[in-house]
Amino acid sequence: MVVQKKPWLPVDLRLPSGPQASLGILAFEAAATMSKLLSLHRSLSDAEVSRLRSDAMRSSGVAYLNSTDQAFLLRLACAELMTSLDAAAAAVARLGLRCGIDFAGVYACLKDGAADARVDPLVVKGFKVKAKKMERLVSATAKLCSEMEALDELVSAERKLHVRGGFSRLSGPIPSKQQQQQLVVEAPSQDGGGDPPGAESLRQEIKTQGIKVRRLKEESLWNQSYDKAVGLMARAACAVFVRICTIFGAYVPGLPPPPPAATTDSVQARLSKLILHPRSTGSRARASSGPITRARVHPPMTVMSNSCPIIGLRPAPGTGRKFPAAADWRRMLDAPATTVGGAGLDQQYANVIMSAEDLLRMEAEGRQEEAAAERAEMYEMLPAKLRAAVRSKLREWWRDPGPLDAGLAEGWKEAVDRIMAWLGPMARDTAQWQAERNMDRTRRFDGAPRVYALQTLRWADKEKAEAAIVEVLVALSCICWYEERRRGSVRH
Repeated sequence: MVVQKKPWLPVDLRLPSGPQASLGILAFEAAATMSKLLSLHRSLSDAEVSRLRSDAMRSSGVAYLNSTDQAFLLRLACAELMTSLDAAAAAVARLGLRCGIDFAGVYACLKDGAADARVDPLVVKGFKVKAKKMERLVSATAKLCSEMEALDELVSAERKLHVRGGFSRLSGPIPSKQQQQQLVVEAPSQDGGGDPPGAESLRQEIKTQGIKVRRLKEESLWNQSYDKAVGLMARAACAVFVRICTIFGAYVPGLPPPPPAATTDSVQARLSKLILHPRSTGSRARASSGPITRARVHPPMTVMSNSCPIIGLRPAPGTGRKFPAAADWRRMLDAPATTVGGAGLDQQYANVIMSAEDLLRMEAEGRQEEAAAERAEMYEMLPAKLRAAVRSKLREWWRDPGPLDAGLAEGWKEAVDRIMAWLGPMARDTAQWQAERNMDRTRRFDGAPRVYALQTLRWADKEKAEAAIVEVLVALSCICWYEERRRGSVRH
């Protein structure tokens, strides 16, 4: 008997496309992009801009370690915002290709300073409603992500339970995750008493979790169509860009001037037309993971020839606009070698400073054993250069320590408190800035306002920062030594 093999059928692994197609698994990428746009929108609110100008840029630590040049700090903040916006716009353009929305062309037109793009979309009442809708969709998608992970864990636990119990229902080829979930959630078990202990309760838990996942798919971006999701993100990206120009246009040469709010917003009208009447893309939209391809409807922009394009004079009217390219914004954010970030030590120095804060707190609370362990760990974190500098300073001090009394120890504490008052916040901002840029799942859908690089140790002068850290560590060593001597004398 000859067994005839079934003909091999190719599987279409391409994601669905078309204006009315659902996002599906791409909902998580869309939610991450939406959260980034929401974060930019909140960072450009009046309250956040006021905090940036009055608190962040004028703090003692930023003025001493980074710069007192307010125009330079504003250019840094603008470059960081534009870099984040360009990345979000690129993601929107990639999703737009699947439903025929040419957002790349709209965004290029807006960045080219089209004379007819003149309304700040943030003053439109409808945008607040759209922002609220985006918040709800991002929140539901973030919850869907965690619930799907929980469902996968339950299905895996159920499979392992059957394997350990010698249950043979899952023998043979291992089904895919989708098949496992469908098998367990939708098809009730017909097995009798051969189930291992706890299998029935686990199946009920999986079924309940599956119902929760299906409900969240309906509420989140998973079942949203491409055109609706891309439309929301495209309008948000245009709004954020015009808001950046409104705030920084007077201080950063190369940005379009703040647009008057009384004229017609033809870019927004063009965007609405693209969303309502997308171009035909055939049976499959051609997706691309590369950079945005710009469909020019205006003369190409003139890029500044110098390496720092946002430093210079604004071109005269009628002479052509000079707008920095995306690569130039990123180059502006590269810290020089003379800074802590340029040397790649910003995170390490921030950890040392935060450990010093913890050590001070432990000493004040009398937790000597924990303080000793923290001091040893902090010493191991020090680079060789700082370790040698601290050792040299301590040797100089021990040659002529003077009278060791409570007054001297109190003077050390006051000196450390004065330095840590401005050094500590910069270290904490550095740790938060680094964490916000990590691609971990806990922060992927976080749309809160973010820390600017100018608030961190990234742009701190390396020599000044190292001198301040050495002073803190030397004073801490003396304080710890005095406290040990005092406790020893009290025991005796």
